[in-house]
Formats: sequence, structure tokens, C-alpha cells
Amino acid sequence: MGRGCNLLHHNPQMQLTPLELLAPARNKDIGIAAIDCGADAVYIAGPSFGAREAAGNPVEDIAVLSQYAHRFGARVYATVNTLLHDDELSQAAELIRSLYKAGVDAVLVQDYRLLEQDLPPIELHASTQAVCRTPAQAAALEALGFRRLVLERQLSLDQIRAIREAVSCELEFFVAGALCVCYSGECFLSEYLTDRSANRGACIQACRSLYDLQDASGRTLVRNYPLLSLQDYRLDGRIAELAQAGICSFKIEGRLKGESYVRNVVRHYSLALDKFIAANPQFRRASAGRFEGGFTPSLPATFNRGFTELYIDGTRGRWLSGDNTKSKGEYAGKITAVGEGWIELDGTLAISNGDGLCTVSANGEQTGFRADRCTGRRIEIKSSEGLSIGQEIWRNYNIAFEKQLRSDSPERIIDVTVDFSAGCVTAVSAAGASVTLDISGNYPPARNIAVAVDNIRRQMSKRTGVYSFHVMSVDDTDVRFYPLSVLNGFRRELAAMLDEKMAEIMAAGRSAFKPTGAPLPPQKRKAEDGVLMRSRYCIRYELGLCPKFGKRADGRLLRQDCKEPLFLVNNGRRLQLDFDCKACEMKVLN
Repeated sequence: MGRGCNLLHHNPQMQLTPLELLAPARNKDIGIAAIDCGADAVYIAGPSFGAREAAGNPVEDIAVLSQYAHRFGARVYATVNTLLHDDELSQAAELIRSLYKAGVDAVLVQDYRLLEQDLPPIELHASTQAVCRTPAQAAALEALGFRRLVLERQLSLDQIRAIREAVSCELEFFVAGALCVCYSGECFLSEYLTDRSANRGACIQACRSLYDLQDASGRTLVRNYPLLSLQDYRLDGRIAELAQAGICSFKIEGRLKGESYVRNVVRHYSLALDKFIAANPQFRRASAGRFEGGFTPSLPATFNRGFTELYIDGTRGRWLSGDNTKSKGEYAGKITAVGEGWIELDGTLAISNGDGLCTVSANGEQTGFRADRCTGRRIEIKSSEGLSIGQEIWRNYNIAFEKQLRSDSPERIIDVTVDFSAGCVTAVSAAGASVTLDISGNYPPARNIAVAVDNIRRQMSKRTGVYSFHVMSVDDTDVRFYPLSVLNGFRRELAAMLDEKMAEIMAAGRSAFKPTGAPLPPQKRKAEDGVLMRSRYCIRYELGLCPKFGKRADGRLLRQDCKEPLFLVNNGRRLQLDFDCKACEMKVLN
């Protein structure tokens, strides 16, 4: 099954298989929030060469994030995962050296040529954009020296198991978030339409656009519909199978998402992972810390396009987001009454002042409005123009939940055991750090040993920052009198020492990339063969036109008969569809 995520090398429980929840960080504050809510690692872009050009960060911010994460034994991965021009290779290598100095634990890479640059001794992961969906591709990437492979999202459990058998390196897999319709790293649609390359971090998200579907004779089969927009991935119910298949890192998509989204989704998946581990004690979390308090997560309450498990069972489904391209949120009910500036709904959802509501047209276009004042079933709004009885209403912004996400974050605490004597205090944290503080100062012998011991236990068994100290023993053979301020100072010094020790441990745990000399695999950099994207998703199957799985009626079709080839049409641009039934894949051609 491979060695798993070998993260806390110092942990005495290394015989257990560590599992990592990996969260996105648009910036350092969101990264810190993700760690607070239960992430074992976060991934974040530096100032350039990240696959989301709108989510860049100064190296100095990443250093702050790394320092915070390392307290818990959590890791920080930097994304340098775009295809690079020849004159950018040395710049990207220099960025990686800066990230290494900032404390980053690993770097995600797409362009194989970076492996031939002068890199620091840092761990390299093959980004999902590096293309890994077959055992042969996985073996070729491992041969280059990658310590971890981020697998393609459109895989089944059987395909993941086959890759696990083919390699011994770590495997990472997405379990939540937005889905690209194309196989990762091989989408050239955005570049073809606008010269903005997805492989350069500048995707225009053409898959979320509205298209007409036309046949070879020019007849329109579907009009003005998001025919390439998939629902969001949700695999919280499949963690057990993924872990048993050899996945050690469970990744959440979303480096363009806001803090409330990240908090909510991370907390949900952290609780799901904890539940699995509680029932399977051969596994453990990859970082340390227990949690107290905090909000109750709710995935439907924040941005989503509906949810799918995609191809995880090796079977096809209807994966299109349809009328949910921009997240319509939670169903609020149908309009039962409407007047000038107000509506009433039949739903059971409690609407609050300030909630965001919307209607959704048949092709997914949303019209949003705000609930200004709610009294009983009546919702006062700015304008009720265009609204009618029987119309469905959705809540896509829950103001009460958003406030709770911001104000009621869980506390992540590291328990620390303390052994106290007259000469020194030894503290051992749940993260595996052990430090000893010399306290052999000029402190007088205690007059009342019992009272002095009680004071030591009470004052040393308190919180300092993220550390919760618990006195395990006090040597009563030589008990000294310590003022309360001195005991508090001991705790603060121990906390600072634990921070320093964890930084040392995490730095020592980084594994250096070692060039293997293996030849670089071919890497598709342009749509020179005319294929703009290839996908497991198939429009013919979605619309009930598939000759392999059988045809069925679909209300989105204006007519059932059609003459192939089929075309997607948007703003006068025609894209031909090609269906590889043997591979059960769809291609979009220029």
C-alpha cells in the first residue's frame, strides 16, 4: 500500500498510517483559518507561477503561515504548477529556493523541466496538472523523483488501486470542490478561445459558459445551456475506501474561495476523517491538536453547484450542474403569495434579515435579491418585479451561518505533559516535541510543601497560546517556592521553546528531491492535434443520446433526432465534439 504520508517523523506512533486533510489557502489568513479548523496541511501559491494567477502571495506571508502550521506539525505546500516558458525556468527555480527558506515543506510542480534546475533540498509533488491517471504515467512520474503524485479527479477506486500497485510514493486525491470537465493539465479551451492559458494560471472557466448544441445540419438540439459545467465533488462518504485504496492525502479544491467557505468545508471533512480514524485505529491524523467548541459545519450552506461522486464507482452518472452553475444554495420554497415589495414562501427554511435569495432560470441564469426584513412567513424585498406565485426560491447567502463561521471558530489545542522538579521542567507536546527548561535559580525552599506543590500544579496546568499544559509529576524531594508570576513565566518560556522545537522537527523532516536522471516524459504544451480537451464526462450520455448505454428522453433536448457530428456554439464559435466510445471519453475539437 506504500509508505503513506510520512509527515511527523518524530512521532512515537509512526507504525500507524497517517492521513492528511489538505486545504486550499488563497492567502495566509485563510491558510491559518484552515489549520484552526482541522487541516493537516495547506497549499498556497507564491507571487508567481501558481495555477491560479489571482491567488498569488508574498513569500513573507508564506513564511508566517509555515511558522503557524508547524506548531501543530501541519505542513505547507507551495504551488509552482504552471507550464513555464524557457526564460522562466531559472526564475521559478529561484522562487522555489525562496520558498524553501520560508519554511515550505514541499512544492507542487507541473512542468517536468523544473526537475533539471538547481533546486534546494525540498520535497517535490507532481501536481494534478502534471497528468497522472494511469499506472504507466504514475510510474514515469515516480521515476523522476517525485515524492507524491496528485491523481486525476476522474478516476475510479479500481483505477486508484491499480496506480497504488504500480508505485510506492505517496498518493493524493481530491475529495471536495469544483470539478474541471477536462482531464487535469490537458485543457486548451481557454487558450484557444481567448489566448488565456489554463496551464499558465489564467483559465477563463469556459466550461461554466452557456452553449447551444447543434448537429451537423445546423439544427439546435439544446439552446443556451451550461453543457460543460459539472457539479462539485463530494467524497466525504468515501474516505474509508480511498484510505484502503492507498490515498494518504485528501485534498479540498478552492484556492480562489473565501475564508468562510474554507472554514466550513475543512471542518466538515476534518470531522469525517476523525470519525473514520476512530473506527480504524490503524490510521492516525498527520498533524496534532484537539478541538474545542466551534460552529457546526454545513456543506449546503456555502457555495456549491450541487454534489457528485463523479466516476469513483467506475459507473456513469448525470454529472452536469445544470441550473446550478453559480451556486443557488439551499432550497427555500415556492412563492405562495406576492405583493409590492414582499413575498411569502411555503418552505421550512428559516429566512433571516440580510439573507441572499435568488431565482434560477431554466438555463441556469440567476436573479438575486436580498431579504430586507422577515416577519413570520412574509419576506420584505426591494422589488418583487418578475416574481410570481409558484416560483422556486433559493437561499444562496445565509447571513446567520456566515456570522457564526467568523465568530465561532473551533480552538485547536496541543496538549503538553509537564514533569516538574527543582532543577528543571520537562514538557512533551502531543505533536512530539520535547523540551527541558532549566529553572535552577535562587529560589528558597518551600515552607509548606503541600501548598507549594498545589500552587505548582495549579499554575502550571493552564493554557499558554495553543498549548494546554498538564502537570504529570512534581518532585517533592526538593520543593522550592516560586511566585505565581515566575510559574507563569515558566509556561511562556516552555511554549516558546516548543515552537522552536517544532520548527526544528519540521525542518529536519523535509526530504530532499534527488534527481534520478530518468528521461522526462513527453508533456503536451499546445493543442497541436486539435484536441482542446478530453473528458470522462460525455454530453451524449448526459442528454440520453448514447448508443452504448442506451437512449432516453431528456427534457433539455429540443429534438431527439440528430445528425452527427455535434457542435458546441458560443458567440459564433463552433467546437466539434468527438466521442471515443471504446475509451468512453468525449473530446472537444477546434
